[in-house]
Amino acid sequence: FISGSRESAFVHAISSAGVVFAITRACSQGELKSCSCDPKKKGSAKDSKGHFDWGGCSDNIDYGVKFARAFVDAKERKGKDARALMNLHNNRAGRKAVKRFLKQECKCHGVSGSCTLRTCWLAMADFRKTGDYLWKKYNGAIQVVMNQDGTGFTVANKKFKKPTKNDLVYFESSPDYCIRDRDVGSLGTAGRVCNQTSRGMDSCEVMCCGRGYDTSRVSRMTKCECKFHWCCAVRCQDCLEVVDIHTCKAPKSAGWISRT
Repeated sequence: FISGSRESAFVHAISSAGVVFAITRACSQGELKSCSCDPKKKGSAKDSKGHFDWGGCSDNIDYGVKFARAFVDAKERKGKDARALMNLHNNRAGRKAVKRFLKQECKCHGVSGSCTLRTCWLAMADFRKTGDYLWKKYNGAIQVVMNQDGTGFTVANKKFKKPTKNDLVYFESSPDYCIRDRDVGSLGTAGRVCNQTSRGMDSCEVMCCGRGYDTSRVSRMTKCECKFHWCCAVRCQDCLEVVDIHTCKAPKSAGWISRT
């Protein structure tokens, strides 16, 4: 994405988050010589449930964030234009999103599983949570403009709140993704499978941009009547399923748009 659209904002945020997650996970699994488990999570501590001992392998999220900041932000730090500032902001929002879902997990020790003693560690949540969170931030992304001294942003529309460090920001309106456009890299939605019963972004009404859709009936083999057999296998039958597939119609002029 070369534009400063909200889609570009999401791509930068989710990519930055992905680097944090991958590096932190690699540290915990001993795949990198430069890092290991979080060295600061040692000794005893206290939470709302009482005292506990740090143990196990806490995810070294600080190392993952530090690495991602140096690696992902390197290119953007060379520029001082609005796009560079926007990308740096969204990269940071992505890193913070991973850290947001860091959770404390504990194991109880004691007679009959009682929690007289607890060993705890910090672990990242499944990356899906980060993705879902950033998706919501994408939907609520805030359009901004560069301030007069070129050091930060102000909201483009004064009716909207000032973006926080957790929000995604963009400064250019999204191009029309309904049709193929070579200049913006849009493949269009012609031929895309849509959901006839949905009211969301995957609905035929939204996905097909008002052009309508074609319906084709197809037959496919699926697994059915699956049963568990002791021990230890699941056996299924092959069933023939007939389903309706809905695909968006192409615009009257289906060729690439090329601006001159």
